[in-house]
Amino acid sequence: MTIFLSGGAKNGKSTLAQELAVKLSGAGKRYYVATMIPTDEEDLARIRRHVADRDGLGFETIECSKNMLSCLDTADRDGTFLVDSATALLQNAMFPAEKNWQLDLDGANRCADELIAFVKTVKNAVVVSDFIYSDAQRYDETTELYRKCLAAIDRRLAAVCDVVAEVAAGNPKLYKGALPL
Repeated sequence: MTIFLSGGAKNGKSTLAQELAVKLSGAGKRYYVATMIPTDEEDLARIRRHVADRDGLGFETIECSKNMLSCLDTADRDGTFLVDSATALLQNAMFPAEKNWQLDLDGANRCADELIAFVKTVKNAVVVSDFIYSDAQRYDETTELYRKCLAAIDRRLAAVCDVVAEVAAGNPKLYKGALPL
């Protein structure tokens, strides 16, 4: 089963994703695919909080900031994968560290293709993405391009996933399928 969760910052996406991954995996392998490349203390604090939140849940952490299929070099594709998040994967692809964070326009398509291939390859996947579209503020051209690319990835994930939900204030609103709770 594949599940796509979108929602605003700190609205409970990761907590719900963990619950769903535990439920889907049963006694099978559980993998937390950590995608963020930390760039400041706030990022490091978020990572520490996420590690503490999943302590004792039986997740094996796989650090994978790009090339999603490379996760399967060390993981069992019949396991359950929690990918947190599509948002960070896109950031890593569009603004790669090895290119001094300069915009890589091909990165968005590559990221989308790899993420869709990954979801189609594994037995169970829960993919988290940030909903960054509801504010009325206009941003610079690069930020608007990033938002447009993330929206395209979100649409592609929604098309291939069995379940699609938006999380707000810890509550999921279903758009497709049924949550296995």
